[in-house]
This record gives sequence, C-alpha cells and structure tokens, in this order.
Amino acid sequence: MVKLLNILFVEDDAIEVMMFNRVIQKIGINHKLIEASNGENALEILNAKEIIPDIILLDLNMPKLNGIEFLKIIKNNEALKHVPIIIFTTSNNHRDISDCYKIGIAGYIIKPLKYDDYLVLVQKTLEYWSCNELM
Repeated sequence: MVKLLNILFVEDDAIEVMMFNRVIQKIGINHKLIEASNGENALEILNAKEIIPDIILLDLNMPKLNGIEFLKIIKNNEALKHVPIIIFTTSNNHRDISDCYKIGIAGYIIKPLKYDDYLVLVQKTLEYWSCNELM
C-alpha cells in the first residue's frame, strides 16, 4: 500500500519545478507537494509549522541560502532533524556528496538529463519513501 507523502520540494529553477509537477501528475499519486524557491523560503515554510513534510527534496545550488547551508540548519533543529532529506541536484561533485552525507542526508540523487530517466527516478524515489515508516 502506498501512502501519500507531504513533500517539500526546494528548487530555484522554475523549469525544474514544472517538470517535477508534471512527473507527479503522470505518476498519478496525489502526494502533497509544497514548493520552496530557495533555502530561505523553505525555512519560512517550516517555521510556520503548518505542515511538517515527510521528506524534503533539496537542490544544492540555490541563491540566498544554498542546499548545504539549509541542510546544516535543519539537522541542528530538534523538531526537524528527523525529516529525511534527499539531495536532488545536478552536482556530481564528490566533495558535495561527501559533505552532505556527513551532515546527515538520507540520499543523494543526481538529476538525469533525459525526461524519461527523470520520470523513472522520481517515481522510484517516491515509491521507496511511500513504503517507509516515517516519524
């Protein structure tokens, strides 16, 4: 049985956000998607405490507050540090990967260039997290 997820999608690229939304619609599972255009915006959403996401999909390269800075803040927050954060980025830089795992991410996914590959990757990721017992 697939449970619906509250997903915080932190991404500054409008085209990427549109593509992610299209994939969610195509998958046909009505996960609740909360969008944040950068780390500062995501912190505002989380601090409002209206909804605690089940998972956070986080881009690294963003203005104002980048992904690693955001990650450090969340992992030092007692109320939010348990939320699984999956890095969803174009960066295959070994240092980024290593730094993110040291801080405490749940996974690191490099965005594929082809739409069909992107669709499969997002679908598998959401299927996996839909089966996990989350806090």
